[in-house]
Amino acid sequence: MRRSSFRWTIPTLLALQLALLWVQGAQLYRQNQVLQGLREDVQALSDSFQDGKMPTQDQEDGPAVPARYQAPSPPPRRIAVLGAEEEQDAAKELKTSRDSAQKAVKDAREVQSKISIEENIRKADETRKVNAATNSWQRWVYGALGLVVLGLIARAILRRNA
Repeated sequence: MRRSSFRWTIPTLLALQLALLWVQGAQLYRQNQVLQGLREDVQALSDSFQDGKMPTQDQEDGPAVPARYQAPSPPPRRIAVLGAEEEQDAAKELKTSRDSAQKAVKDAREVQSKISIEENIRKADETRKVNAATNSWQRWVYGALGLVVLGLIARAILRRNA
């Protein structure tokens, strides 16, 4: 009586499916760990932004709205000759204030650019790590699958010759 060639097929496929499920679970666990790390990084970054925007005692307590969106200030009252010096002082203060605001905007743009570059570098590193982990698991899975296929072919050849 010849044994059916399908006798070991179903248990072999079930074992292969179980192995693939285990590999998938390991990959999901690794991805979960990576996502938790990213979440912690984002939380730390948002906390640092919040801490950076808090006014300190050295800074003015003025509004954080750009000057073009603020309500216009009432025009200065002009008083004959005595007001001329005050107007000149006000003009100098206005020019100083404008220069200071332009410098602050320039500095803020530079800092934002640096943060953006650092964030892109960090994202690239994380992507590289995830891809490396995925590729290492894929090599193991393909290797195991190749061994299973070679084993099935060898078994078929041995049965045919026997």
